[in-house]
Amino acid sequence: MTGSIPKLFFAGLLGFSLLMLGGCGVNNIPSYDESADAAWSDVLNQYQRRAELIPNLVATVKGYAAHEKETLEAVIEARSKATSMQLPSDIQSSPETMKQFQANQDALSSALSRLMVVVERYPDLKASQNFLSLQSQLEGTENRIAVARRDYIHAVKTYNTELRTYPGKWWHSMLYSDLEPRANFTAPEEIQQAPEVEF
Repeated sequence: MTGSIPKLFFAGLLGFSLLMLGGCGVNNIPSYDESADAAWSDVLNQYQRRAELIPNLVATVKGYAAHEKETLEAVIEARSKATSMQLPSDIQSSPETMKQFQANQDALSSALSRLMVVVERYPDLKASQNFLSLQSQLEGTENRIAVARRDYIHAVKTYNTELRTYPGKWWHSMLYSDLEPRANFTAPEEIQQAPEVEF
């Protein structure tokens, strides 16, 4: 009878310890890691969607504005750079690689913006049903890219904060030391600069 009391005590202590471990954030790091991975996949998916729309958009514009060759070539070149970059598996933990990836995507956004400005000079093109459909799809995709990037930024913030604060910092050093902080998107330089206003 007396031998069963210590066994019950230790079984109760073990159960209480497991309950405390489960509720104290030991699973936060892998959960946040998975959330950041999912958000990153959505970012890549939206960029891929945009890349797939561009050839049709360029072909449509070329039919109406063939002499805008320089602008069309800039879009094609920017798309090529954005889609040909080989993304290493550690891109999310490499700020330099993330910066290069972002620069390529931002260059494509900029080239597309210049193309849309050129289109304003061609009323027949602006009235083309095919162009209007592509323009609408591209605008929707740009919005989805913004949302996907926002969600990724939030997921990375949560994950990186968990690695830098307690008790996550302890769990990271004891159980998840192979997981690195993740790189994040930054605002493009042109957005960071105040616009010049002339009167």
